[in-house]
This record gives sequence, structure tokens and C-alpha cells, in this order.
Amino acid sequence: MNYDPKNPNRRVLVVDDTAMIHDDFTKVLAPIAPASALDRAEVELFGAGANKPTAVEFQLSHAFQGQEAIEKVREALAKDEPFAVVFMDVRMPPGIDGVQATRVLIELDERIQIVLCTAYSDHSWLNIVETIGETDRLLILKKPFDAIEIRQMALALTTKWNMTLAADEKRDELQDWLETLQKEMGVAQTPIKKAS
Repeated sequence: MNYDPKNPNRRVLVVDDTAMIHDDFTKVLAPIAPASALDRAEVELFGAGANKPTAVEFQLSHAFQGQEAIEKVREALAKDEPFAVVFMDVRMPPGIDGVQATRVLIELDERIQIVLCTAYSDHSWLNIVETIGETDRLLILKKPFDAIEIRQMALALTTKWNMTLAADEKRDELQDWLETLQKEMGVAQTPIKKAS
């Protein structure tokens, strides 16, 4: 996948064993707003998008168990349509819990951003770090949460995902340029290190 500033990756996977939670995320991140009569009149008079700021639109997918989430992430990577963010519930019996699924997802996808959502204290921060490792790709969100928290996290983390992709592409471009220059000059090649 290549970075496209006009069409950034806003794909979000919601993982929870409760259908009502999926509905809540859909209302917050992918609401279907019916056009009011005033909105329709404004479009007729001034054309589409008449000086109105548009809300960021997220593409939501859903999974009800940790293993299902892992499979969806694998499929998305295979299609070169990766998820930028996963909102992962911690408790989803039976099967692997959200912390275990998160460890697998972080190993599968080097850019994926994950928000662990929990109402319980089943896992201490130390336990989470022991299972997943230290990473800047993980946030914790305590339930119950406000809609604005979800929206802000989704926007910030999808933006981070896209900026990481853009930086990686620029690094690769500079590496190619450096290798060409070093070949022309007959100098030993020096790789540009990836930021960690």
C-alpha cells in the first residue's frame, strides 16, 4: 500500500463479543446522517459541499473474537488493505483474550495501532507489557468511554499510521537515492536505519 494524502487509510477493526458495543462504535465512527431539508436545499442552491467542513469518515469492520480478528488482519494484509487501528476488547470468552490477540497482531503488522478496551482490571500494565512488550502502538481505554474519546483516538491513530507509512516510503526513496549515488562514486553502501 502506498501513502495517498488525498485518500488516507482510515480502516478500523472493532473487536468485541457484544453486538451492542459494535453498534456504539458504528454510531460514533461511521454514522449515517440523513440529509435534512435545509442540507438538500443548500446543495441545490450552492452545489455539493457548500463551505461545510466534512467529518473524517472511517471504514469499519467487525470481529467478535480474538482469533477472528487475527484472521481479518491477515486477510486485509494479503489484499494490501491493512487496518490502521484496532479497538480490542480484553475479555472475549471463549478463546484467546484481547491481550493475547494484540500480541499476535503487533507481530503480524508492523504499523497497526491498537486500543485495548476494558472495564476490568484483569491485566496490570506490567502483565500487558510482559505479554506484548513495550510498544508505542498500544493505548488503553477504560469502559465506559465517551464517544469523543473513541473518535479522537481513531483520528489520531489513523493519522499516525498514515504518517508512519509516508515516513517509511520517504526513507526507502532516500535509501535508493543513496545507493545509486554510492555506486556512482564507488563508495561502500550504507543503509539508512529505520526509526524505531
